[in-house]
Amino acid sequence: MKPIDSADRVVVNIAEADFSPFVSDGNEVPGQSYLQLDHSFAPGVGFHIYRMAPGTWSQPHEHTCAEQFLVIDGEVEDHDGTVYRKGDFVLLKEGTRHNSFSRDGCTLAVFVATAETNL
Repeated sequence: MKPIDSADRVVVNIAEADFSPFVSDGNEVPGQSYLQLDHSFAPGVGFHIYRMAPGTWSQPHEHTCAEQFLVIDGEVEDHDGTVYRKGDFVLLKEGTRHNSFSRDGCTLAVFVATAETNL
């Protein structure tokens, strides 16, 4: 096999990367940021890393497709009291409505195939 061309490989160290502010309805959302890993998708869609600062709530939203995420660090709690901890892999099915809170902050590896709808 020949070596992989540098144009065909993307390597990002999330500990050193510059995250972008998360934007919803045209407004920057305090305490939320993301790192887009695959730029063939719109920002916040596809595979990306999402961070919530301590004390942050996500916006209530509805999933237009299945959302999958892995908790890399910290904890995040859904509005119904379900807590996801470091190492938990979560799949929320299409049509799921929720918002989440992170008391101490968290980092998630997320995959969504389409943009979500704010409620």
